[in-house]
Amino acid sequence: MLRSLYSGISGLRVHQTMMDVTGNNIANVNTTGFKGSQTVFQDTLSQMMQAAGAPQTGTPGAGGTNPAQVGLGVRLAGVQTNFGQGAAQTTGRNLDLMVQGDGFFAVQKGTEQLYTRSGAFNFDANGAMVTTDGNFVLGWNAATGNVPVPPTGAPEPIMLPGDVESFTISPDGSLVGVLADGTKRTFAQVSMANFVNPGGLEKAGGSTYRATVNSGDATIGTAGTGGMGALQTGALEMSNVDLGQEFTNLIIAQRGFQANTKVISTSDELLNDLVNLKR
Repeated sequence: MLRSLYSGISGLRVHQTMMDVTGNNIANVNTTGFKGSQTVFQDTLSQMMQAAGAPQTGTPGAGGTNPAQVGLGVRLAGVQTNFGQGAAQTTGRNLDLMVQGDGFFAVQKGTEQLYTRSGAFNFDANGAMVTTDGNFVLGWNAATGNVPVPPTGAPEPIMLPGDVESFTISPDGSLVGVLADGTKRTFAQVSMANFVNPGGLEKAGGSTYRATVNSGDATIGTAGTGGMGALQTGALEMSNVDLGQEFTNLIIAQRGFQANTKVISTSDELLNDLVNLKR
């Protein structure tokens, strides 16, 4: 069989994957905190037709020759996530938080700790700060007085004390409550997480990520410290998908797919001519 036939098939596969990734990006163009992805292609092994030859010295001499290789197709090298900053959407809700810069909110789903850029939070009936999916938002609580600076101990689900009548959230994630007598106290602070390699995070659904062996362990801290961005209240981070670029990628994927179908059909015609040599 012709090598070009298999090369064309490999091209169909990777361009279909490119279309899948692009379609998912476009589907999530309005998803809060969504980060777009892109495909990276890589050629496969090449068949050696002629090895390289070294220059020959002496009389008479001869020049060196380059190797002659025929490629055997393409493969998917990876799907990379773009963690660039998304645009801000002003909501006016004091429980909507947006990270300006690097970092993730740490949340708890069951016994698993996950990370997200989507800061649409609420308080449930038990006073726990939760995401729209009901995951607990992690941070530090102060039963009395104020949260120490910097906070100590492992992050835990943030709870709203019963003596707090109203509250505001500072750019460093501090929840400052107003008590019945008008006094104020910082009863909790939202924790932030960062990674050596955010691209190594695994998407866990629900706009959340989980750590992997290649992302490194999470570095827990507070907003505005340790390279983590500040928080903006009353706003959400929108998807960072560029529709213009994605529509261009659609055309590229479509044309690439069509070109590879032409390679397959042309290879088929050559094989048909070869079979028909004997009649």
